[in-house]
Amino acid sequence: MTDDTIGIDISKATLDIHRLSDGKMMSFSNCPAGFKALSKFCAKTAVTRVVYEATGAYHSGLERALGAHLPLVKVNPLQARRFAQAQGVRAKTDAVDAKMLAVMGNAFVLEPDEPVIKVQYDLKELRSFRSGLIKDRTGIMSRLKTQTLYITCRQSKTRLAQVDKQIAEINAEIDRLINSSGTLAHSMKILRSIPGIGAVCAATILIEMPEIGSMDRKQVASLTGVAPMTRQSGQWRGKSFIQGGRKVVRNALYMPALVAMRFNPDLRVKYQALIKAGKPPKVALTALMRKLIELANALIKADRYWVKKGA
Repeated sequence: MTDDTIGIDISKATLDIHRLSDGKMMSFSNCPAGFKALSKFCAKTAVTRVVYEATGAYHSGLERALGAHLPLVKVNPLQARRFAQAQGVRAKTDAVDAKMLAVMGNAFVLEPDEPVIKVQYDLKELRSFRSGLIKDRTGIMSRLKTQTLYITCRQSKTRLAQVDKQIAEINAEIDRLINSSGTLAHSMKILRSIPGIGAVCAATILIEMPEIGSMDRKQVASLTGVAPMTRQSGQWRGKSFIQGGRKVVRNALYMPALVAMRFNPDLRVKYQALIKAGKPPKVALTALMRKLIELANALIKADRYWVKKGA
């Protein structure tokens, strides 16, 4: 057996694979039976990495079934497409995409991702469902402001009460799952010790960024999408801006940054200094968001709680 790289193009119904060593291509169903057949296929060679794109809900089944058995590597779809274009490949089919993913994984010597524990998948599904409920509640409350008929107001209020109850149930289940894991429960306590970070934000960080505590400050800022992107060419200097990253985590940090601006003594000083230096409030607030996620990462890495300076 030889080391090998396999690329998988994932769709709703199928998993189209390309084995780099011999160019073999096959298609499996995107279902438990297909996962089992894929596992047997990969067992025929010493697979170094199995490369696939993040495809929303369609790749989650593969991760759940084979994350602990195969060296899975999840890549950004945009980066994968840009790599294919850099190779001079303009065609886009399932077979071509699978081949390009295998070539990309081999060219960059991509390292397999850390296996994700089952509770993380469950928590992510709950978090996603909770976000949908929050959007529903916002929409209902907006409509209530303009509704005048008794029947529409009554039904909206009934629906609002139902959504509030569902959100409470989801919150309780998220808390239960986090507390069922000693590591997650301990990390939650560390995050909650930081002034400004509440239960929802802390849970979102743990769910959407399981790498927290294993990165350096630049990596965690980039992964969150709060690191400024410099733009310059020759003598031209453009304004820096934030881009990419995990939007869910970034959104969750917005309100904690507002709270920290007032009640976290260290970050309050930081915010005031940025404003005095002429930075726009939004830029200063983004800087606080970066400080919060960097602080969260550092504290979990050091396994210690936040303490006020001089305390």
